[in-house]
Amino acid sequence: MDDAAYPDESHDFDEALLVVDGQMNLDLSGQRVEVQAGEVFIVPAGIPHAVAPGSHGTLVIIDR
Repeated sequence: MDDAAYPDESHDFDEALLVVDGQMNLDLSGQRVEVQAGEVFIVPAGIPHAVAPGSHGTLVIIDR
């Protein structure tokens, strides 16, 4: 993650987002959720989500 925003997307499957280091600012259906290093956030299938500005560090995306 490089401080830039990424556009909204949604999937027909759950998506796991693992922040290895840094912080991810996740826009989840209009609500901001901060995910810290070492945390995993599961985005349920069909929920629009985007990486918000100010996110930085290493993100691992786990898709089915």
